[in-house]
Amino acid sequence: MTQGMFVKKTGPAFSAEALLEWYDRHARSLPWRVMPAARRAGEKPDPYRVWLSEIMLQQTTIVAARDYFLDFTRRWPSVADLAAAPLDDVLARWAGLGYYARARNLHAAAKVVTEKLGGVFPETSAELETLPGIGPYTAAAIAAICHDERVPVIDGNVERVLSRVLRLENPPREAKPELRKVLAGIVPERAGDFAQALMDLGATLCAPRSTACALCPLQPDCAATDLPDPTVYPRKPEKAERPTRRGHAYVLIRNDGAIWLVQRPDKGLLAKMTGVPVSEWAAASGAPDYPVAGDWRKAGEVVHVFTHFRLELAVWVLGDAPDPAGKGWWSPPGQLGDEALPSVFRKVLASALA
Repeated sequence: MTQGMFVKKTGPAFSAEALLEWYDRHARSLPWRVMPAARRAGEKPDPYRVWLSEIMLQQTTIVAARDYFLDFTRRWPSVADLAAAPLDDVLARWAGLGYYARARNLHAAAKVVTEKLGGVFPETSAELETLPGIGPYTAAAIAAICHDERVPVIDGNVERVLSRVLRLENPPREAKPELRKVLAGIVPERAGDFAQALMDLGATLCAPRSTACALCPLQPDCAATDLPDPTVYPRKPEKAERPTRRGHAYVLIRNDGAIWLVQRPDKGLLAKMTGVPVSEWAAASGAPDYPVAGDWRKAGEVVHVFTHFRLELAVWVLGDAPDPAGKGWWSPPGQLGDEALPSVFRKVLASALA
């Protein structure tokens, strides 16, 4: 462990028992969660629902993911139902949630579980990691929540809590192995409730911009609680500059109002999702290269920020458009909501149709 990384260096980081007592009283009610009282009565979490929620919550807030989760579980109540669904349908219902590789991996993993594992999810984190789209964190979360495997589960909320309890002087992602060792020494038999309790604590009492230390069950052991401002932890890494890419988006509108859509390539950003024709996205956009000849008009510009770059698109519109060459389809205005359109293309269409 790096010298000077933690202010708190000896003994257990905090009391798991105090945290679980707090969770038994204050656990958040979430559509994929089995509450503590129900677990004590013998109800077990459904691995399908826990897995689905964990995939949706990657890079997404609970507020944003909740309606998607409810929609998915209404349409596909079991992993076999999801596996049987066409990928295009899954992508369409995922549209707007972002990070679309998650949806493709979700469908692929459902097929593996259904076709190769008899519809039963693996129980250990090591086995869960063999499924498409399941990394160490997600595997640990599912194994702990569903089967009480005593493994450390560290998401952004848990990183924040541990950073404050320990007064971690390094950005937490730089100290992930050390944090994992600290947490591994504390995980109790109720590993699933313990993991969810830490997540809830970080989402409520130990939030990013505010703390309620007087109400926190970890306050007696927290090295940051006596600071004037505990929110100075976790320490933030230096931000890398996000480059800007530019391009053109072409919206073809038929005389009946239908819009020409295409499917994006099988690999790369927004793979297999639906969009409108676009130019290459590069540091300099260059002049527009329209997909068909006509009286094109500029309908503004849209900006969309991806994880690794900022995208600026000039939006061009052609009314009474002919059928373009190449693969695609005309989507009637009333059906656009059912298309697998990522947020960036919904912005383009909003600008074009304004």
